[in-house]
Amino acid sequence: MFSPVPMCRLRALVLRQDARVVLESWGGLGAVQLEQTAPGPDTAPLPARDCNVELARCHDVLQRVTELRRMLKIPPASLTPPATQLTWADADATLRLWEARADEVMSRRQQCTDQVRELDADCELLSRYCGLDLPLDGPQAFAHLHFATGSLPAENWQALSAQLDPHAAVLPLAVERGRQPLLVLTTPARWPALASALRDAGFQSDPLPVSANATCDSLAAERRREQQAAVRELNRAQTEARTLAVEYAAPLGQLEQLAMRERQLLAAEQQCSRTEATVLLAGWAPEPAVTEIERRTRELSHGCMQLETAPAGAADAAVPVLLQPPRWLRPFARLVTAYGLPDYHELEPTLFVALSYPLMFGLMFGDVGHGSVLAVAGGLMCRRARRQRLQDVGRLLVIAGLASVGFGCAYGSCFGLEYFKSFALWRDPLAGDPASLMQLAIAIGVVVISVGLVLNVTNRLRCGNYVGGCFGRFGLAGLLFYWGTLTLLLGGNFLKAHGLMLPALAAFVGMPLAGWALKEPLARLVDRRHGRRPEPGEGWCVAGLISLVSAFEALLSYLANTISFVRLAAYAMSHAASLAAALALADQARQLPLGGPALAALVVILGNAGALVLEGVIAAVQALRLEYYEFFGKFLTGEGRPFQPFRLVA
Repeated sequence: MFSPVPMCRLRALVLRQDARVVLESWGGLGAVQLEQTAPGPDTAPLPARDCNVELARCHDVLQRVTELRRMLKIPPASLTPPATQLTWADADATLRLWEARADEVMSRRQQCTDQVRELDADCELLSRYCGLDLPLDGPQAFAHLHFATGSLPAENWQALSAQLDPHAAVLPLAVERGRQPLLVLTTPARWPALASALRDAGFQSDPLPVSANATCDSLAAERRREQQAAVRELNRAQTEARTLAVEYAAPLGQLEQLAMRERQLLAAEQQCSRTEATVLLAGWAPEPAVTEIERRTRELSHGCMQLETAPAGAADAAVPVLLQPPRWLRPFARLVTAYGLPDYHELEPTLFVALSYPLMFGLMFGDVGHGSVLAVAGGLMCRRARRQRLQDVGRLLVIAGLASVGFGCAYGSCFGLEYFKSFALWRDPLAGDPASLMQLAIAIGVVVISVGLVLNVTNRLRCGNYVGGCFGRFGLAGLLFYWGTLTLLLGGNFLKAHGLMLPALAAFVGMPLAGWALKEPLARLVDRRHGRRPEPGEGWCVAGLISLVSAFEALLSYLANTISFVRLAAYAMSHAASLAAALALADQARQLPLGGPALAALVVILGNAGALVLEGVIAAVQALRLEYYEFFGKFLTGEGRPFQPFRLVA
């Protein structure tokens, strides 16, 4: 529970013809994180085979599948088991056939769509002039007359009609969408002057189609018949497109799955060095899964393999980290990983967070009523949410709500109502001397900071960083300074009475300061003994100066970190004060002559709702801040590498 899942390093040497099937087995199991193996005497002499051509083919197939999905509007979620099984070998030929059919149907549908659009425009234009029996033989058919059709803004028609040539016939038709359609009839000689007046009024020409021996009415009837035929053809094309979409949905899904699996396998093969006859597969796996991995590998390779496993050691760098906390701890593991993943060799602090976070939240947000609301809301979320992340949020709400209920019993607070304060196990945060509540908050801070220091010392010593574990500002020297300072503050009179003040100062203050001052020079000395040379400009003087600055920073940080926990008491009093203010306002509203009791009840409800939302969010954020800065900042590097197993798509 205090460490990530134990990891083992795997190195499997298999025959070249068995490498693909073994990789497929590992990908199906989803328990191995593959590692790149460079060619060399400790691995295999030949580099991994170049799969770029095959990868490009996979990419091309996936792009074509995506385009077919777009053309036929096939959503990925609508996949069903295919009636026929496809293989990667015939993927290209099958895809070409599908593309040809889809292109033909979609091209025909587009042609029908364009035809319907054109016929719609013609019918709309001709319908304006139906009933006038206008001939459509074209301008050259009338030597002494000039026809013009079009429209202008409706508001310009009155001004234009007042200045029209009396020898010109201009017929206004029904207004459409704010424009006035016009039929203009004049002589060719008078047309230029009339055209100028029309142009000034905003006239836009909309010429009628030319059709010999036809009129607007006859052509409109013909266009409507053509339109109906085009719509029928369009409907047939759309039906065929929908049929193709249903027919191709499952096979396209299978082909997409094949391409994605092939791409994953090719990418995995590019990580494996090899010989002429064998391939070296290497990676990390959780210790509990090693037995099953070995069994499958031996079975698939018919025993022609060599598998080496070795537990991750202290010298192994970048070991992947897998956290598998129990269900009730999973919400707090998410809080930890949001800050950063612990290194494999570091202690995993989820259990400490599960104890400290609800404690701090409940102290700031103690109320039986509010806590019950949170717990019920969290329980409903756990039952109804399908996503694991939302279920974890629900569990966190339940635990935080129960912590609020516990502190609410201590405070005697239930929706801030005065009646329940007489049942308090302790007292309301605003009652009596608030110093005792602040002392409790600081005591919690001392415990949290002390646990962080102990974890840091343990982590540094486990990693072999003895200088940092002993002389670091959060190492044994820091632990001695922090606990020693607390001893001086709490037991100063006792030490003075027995003449132990000076030895205590030397032990609790002098020794830690000396250790902090020597930390960087000692680290440089250890680096030199191990053959590690310092960077230019990082000599002994710079190391000593860094140590002094770090010591001064440590003195300030311990004081600031401890005082920071006073916010627990401050927000507890703020929560109680907001409820008291709502009740005081309700008392004033109750005295109103009209609807006083109802208004008072509304004020209490709104005041509690506001406190529940605002104060709850503030308490959650502040508790998380104390975890991240005052607790995690002491020991957690957050530089762990997540375990990302090789997992083939299902």
